[in-house]
Amino acid sequence: MRRYRKTRPIQDWEPQQDHVKICHDLAGSTFAWEMNRALELALLRTFCVPRISAILRQSGEFLHHPQKRYDDTGLLISNILKWGYDSPQGKAAIAQMNRIHSRYGIANQDFLYVLSASLCEPVQWNARYGWRPFTEMEKQALFYFWRAVGERMEIEHLPPTYSAFEQFKATYETEQFRYSPDNAAIGQAVITLMQSWFPAAVAAWVPKIANVLIDQPMRLALGWAAPHPLLVYGVEQGLRLRRWGVRWLARPRQPEFFADRPTRSYPQGYTIEQLGPDQSTGKEPTSRCPFLRIRQLLNV
Repeated sequence: MRRYRKTRPIQDWEPQQDHVKICHDLAGSTFAWEMNRALELALLRTFCVPRISAILRQSGEFLHHPQKRYDDTGLLISNILKWGYDSPQGKAAIAQMNRIHSRYGIANQDFLYVLSASLCEPVQWNARYGWRPFTEMEKQALFYFWRAVGERMEIEHLPPTYSAFEQFKATYETEQFRYSPDNAAIGQAVITLMQSWFPAAVAAWVPKIANVLIDQPMRLALGWAAPHPLLVYGVEQGLRLRRWGVRWLARPRQPEFFADRPTRSYPQGYTIEQLGPDQSTGKEPTSRCPFLRIRQLLNV
């Protein structure tokens, strides 16, 4: 019951007016672990779109500097979620994302898809594995938050409701998910990165577990074989056990964000202007397309 007592106060908040406070609580405390995992999965989903993965492969960032790319993304998104999109930190993070992505000509609907994955994946993850599902109020708060971020990134044709975002995401994936060597290369680079965080005996299980957590359209787009049914059963039972333990036994924790912890790329700290690829090349932006703004949604 400890977790239910902890989350009860936010039921008094109003999602349109208080969505920044609500999302701060969800990402930093109530569902900190769940949102981290969901945003990592959202990132992997974007690699299932050949024209997105082609840009990432050509840039070389995920292939040659995967840890920095991961940390940079996590820190940018974390600053927005922790402080709010109109805070000095949030504004700086959005401006930095805009500068990074202004180098590439990316379609508006692709930016819109990344935004929709950031919004919908946490809800879908919690429905399967979270210690409880998101309430309707929390879903609406996420919608208002990410829609406001999209507005500040000048993304066009933003859906007017959560349900419309969800429908856009589903339609986009049906139309755009397909296999390409670029998808496979970027997906493997991320899995290899994750393996590097663990001892060898554990690292061998990372791609197997990741394969259980994705759906069949993602497997086809990444070129992964279906996992063994016994492995699926074991992973899902483990996550159900965790769900029970967190729900009934875990004590509420003080808010903690990805931006609060030392990272492998910046053990001595960082500035937001440091995040992203080396800006010293002097390369001019190739497009002013609004989706030159956000990429992953991956860790908070």
